[in-house]
Amino acid sequence: MSTQELVSVPDRSVQPGIEIAGTDRIVLREAVRLLEGPSFTARLASLAGTPVAILGRALPQSASEIISRATAAALSRAFGFVLKTVPQRDGQPRLRTHQALASLSGAVGGAFGLASLPIELPVSTTIILRAIAQIAQSEGEDLSRPEAALACLQVFALGGQAGSPHLHESSYFAVRTALAKSVAEAARQIAGRGVLDRSAHAITRLLTQIGARFGITVSQKVAAQAVPVLGALGGAAVNAAFTNHFQSLARGHFIVRRLERTYGKESVRSAYEQIRAEEGL
Repeated sequence: MSTQELVSVPDRSVQPGIEIAGTDRIVLREAVRLLEGPSFTARLASLAGTPVAILGRALPQSASEIISRATAAALSRAFGFVLKTVPQRDGQPRLRTHQALASLSGAVGGAFGLASLPIELPVSTTIILRAIAQIAQSEGEDLSRPEAALACLQVFALGGQAGSPHLHESSYFAVRTALAKSVAEAARQIAGRGVLDRSAHAITRLLTQIGARFGITVSQKVAAQAVPVLGALGGAAVNAAFTNHFQSLARGHFIVRRLERTYGKESVRSAYEQIRAEEGL
């Protein structure tokens, strides 16, 4: 595959400035609700019956260091594995299968606690990234292109968003803006080498940025699994919520990207922010 083929090529059919209406606006509204809806902490609150965010901040330094290392390793290994094994196929992704597998790995985490995280997290992250990649394909993404492959990784950063400091700006687009430069540099570096190289400097920097946000969500997950009353069954439930959270974000993310290929980024973002205001999100 040539360098030109690897670089993302603009869609000449895009007509910026065209109003998004009808079915596409309905679908965009769904994406807004998925991307700006309840946080992972809110999902966990109903499971744990405990202020998980407080527990996450109270984790000892040693636990935070384990989480940081496990998160970095999980993203790197998952990225190197999943994009080589996702089949190029049509049809809907098998999300329930991925949720079941992630629940099983979560049961191990719930039973053995923090000590199992370096083993359990790479497994569950790979399962989730595989689901994300299949969602991307179902929305028309070509994962042989670096920019599309990196868009799958971006989903993990969306899970750790804390909201934009600017009231007029969505959390979703704030995260994409924060990562835009690193994503572009990583895509260029991959295109130059012709391979998805995890050791490339730009890829390493992007994984670090994503890992910092992903680590917030992982800390919340660990805190919930540490609640004694939950046990192994609770670990499975937490991982099911963890998986479902990122699958929902992926669906919204790739709906937005699909519409951007048709209407242009500015038109989609404008409509997105209008819908977000209407929904009060």
